[in-house]
Amino acid sequence: MNSQTGKIGVTTENIFPVIKKFLYSDHEIFLRELVSNAIDATNKLKTLSSFGEFKGDMDDMTVRVSIDKEAGTLTVSDHGIGMTSDDIDKYINQIAFSGAEEFLAKYKDKAENIIGHFGLGFYSAFMVAKKVEIRTLSYKEGAQAMCWTCDGSPEYTMQPIEKDRRGTDIVLYIDDDNKEFLEQARIDTLLKKYCRFLPVPVISGKEQEWKDGKYVDSDRDKIVNNTEPEWTKKPSELTDDDYRRFYSELYPGQDDPLFWIHLNVDYPFTLTGILYFPKLKNNIDIQRNRIQLYCNQVFVTDSVEGVVPEFMMLMQGVIDSPDIPLNVSRSYLQSDTAVKKISTYITRKVADRLEELFKTDRPGFEQKWDDIKVFIEYGMLTDEKFCERAMKFVLVKDTAGKYFTLEEYRTLIEATQTDKDSNVVYLYTTDPVAQYNYINDAVDRGYDVLVMDGQLDSHFIGLLEQKLEKSHFVRVDSDVIDNLIRKEDRKAADLTPTQRNILTTLFKSQIPAVDKAEFLVTFEDLAPDAAPVMITQNEYMRRMKDMAAMQPGMAAIYGELPDNYNLIVNTNHTLIKEIKDEADNALVAKVAPTESEIEKANADITALRDANKDKTMAEEDKHKMSDLEAKVSKLREEETAAISEYASGQQRVKQLIDLALLGNGLLKGQDLSTFIRRSFKML
Repeated sequence: MNSQTGKIGVTTENIFPVIKKFLYSDHEIFLRELVSNAIDATNKLKTLSSFGEFKGDMDDMTVRVSIDKEAGTLTVSDHGIGMTSDDIDKYINQIAFSGAEEFLAKYKDKAENIIGHFGLGFYSAFMVAKKVEIRTLSYKEGAQAMCWTCDGSPEYTMQPIEKDRRGTDIVLYIDDDNKEFLEQARIDTLLKKYCRFLPVPVISGKEQEWKDGKYVDSDRDKIVNNTEPEWTKKPSELTDDDYRRFYSELYPGQDDPLFWIHLNVDYPFTLTGILYFPKLKNNIDIQRNRIQLYCNQVFVTDSVEGVVPEFMMLMQGVIDSPDIPLNVSRSYLQSDTAVKKISTYITRKVADRLEELFKTDRPGFEQKWDDIKVFIEYGMLTDEKFCERAMKFVLVKDTAGKYFTLEEYRTLIEATQTDKDSNVVYLYTTDPVAQYNYINDAVDRGYDVLVMDGQLDSHFIGLLEQKLEKSHFVRVDSDVIDNLIRKEDRKAADLTPTQRNILTTLFKSQIPAVDKAEFLVTFEDLAPDAAPVMITQNEYMRRMKDMAAMQPGMAAIYGELPDNYNLIVNTNHTLIKEIKDEADNALVAKVAPTESEIEKANADITALRDANKDKTMAEEDKHKMSDLEAKVSKLREEETAAISEYASGQQRVKQLIDLALLGNGLLKGQDLSTFIRRSFKML
């Protein structure tokens, strides 16, 4: 045919700025689009050959990416189906008419790996090129080779050329702003990112070999892709070593995965892939790029939110589906019902695999539990359907290192750890070393203690309390052992108001200042052999603070609040009885008159309030009230000063408090040094 000039059939002359700015999220994906088109052309010819519609040479079916720095060109070549002038008119000059769509319609039962969707992939070349040439020869007998040229405006030229081989060369004259795409290292990086698993061999550059102390190019072509990645094969064809080898190919240098799930479904959507459970570090590391999404072996994105549930962001691997809807650049997922179905399917498959491992290899499952625990807990906290399934195989571990299902553990503790209100009490520790004494007391009492020291356990405990009927979780150091699982009503300590006041001030005045901590002194009528002084922490507030540490919004509410501790004094212990009797002898006679004055003043305050509750208080009564309140305050200060002065000389009180603080890791710095010196003196 003769030369032809014309305008590309678009609805606006501004199509190229639109392509450059809006259709594609990143300039670098031009290479993915052009190589994908070349793969399409190659696979179309293979399909025609299988139908007997092409009987020619099928020897070299590779795609080649080559750079000519001197000429400033990047060329993507294939030996596929090629194009006639009519094809160019139809598929290049009429933007967005996808040749792949038409081809699939005709050969839908046989065509494999036809990638294109929108017919716009070719035009991504103009994001990096000032001029693009298509040099092509169709597979059809007697076809004329053609060269199509365009400089990024709607005008193009098309003319006959000589070309001795079937296929298409796309030649990009790289513009001055994108010279990076003339560097072999940059192209290698992009091909590894987008094209490493394409189904047709892609050649770029040469294999290197060590020679004269350095790496130099050999004469062997470098194939950059694995054309048959493991997810395209049947599970029955693969060994465990194959799965591990592929994991190393995806994530070089990482420890072997714990186990994996091979996804393979063809109805109601097509989906293949392999998801791996990696060994997680102590902290949850939710990365958005752990799982790679492919469409017919072409890398699409590693931002898979929506395709997989949130908790599976902890997994690694590959998902490949032609049915995941993509926008025109294939770089962002579109949310629709197909994506939701796929997400539901993956959740079910993961639950199936975990349940299968639990049932078929319980010892192996227990061995892996500490590594997969955070994954399963995260899934249960964020996905209700997964939670329902996981309740059957989620494990808990006790301080003896034994693992139980939730049902097994309830059966173990129900007889001994049910309180007076018929609640099953689950005792747990967050630090078996720091809380050893409390654990020991519980075990001596015949109780069992769980280890709940994971990053998510404070949230997970709350979930279990919702799911398990008549159940309550209590940290083993949150109260004295008799109160953790209360079998009967609490007995009040046998103290008069004056004795209670003296002992409260006596102990409180000797508690050293602990950063961000407040102490409430309480008295319990415990067993004589129980510790004389213990420190516990309020379960509710501590749990709120633990959860706040993981949630910035809650941190503002709970994070700055002080830690609340109970300093529990065992009034039944011999030492405490001696301390109480000595204090009585030294202080009751001195404090009792003050207590009487305080009591009388408080009675007068109450009487004034009652007399004025239905009317505005007269000025005279206001002055009386103010004077009485000031008197009570002054008397309290005098009383506290007297008791504190006495307490300052009571070495045993200080020693008992410091011992309790030491047992909870709260005695530090100068206070710890003072305690050690005092201990030596007392010895």
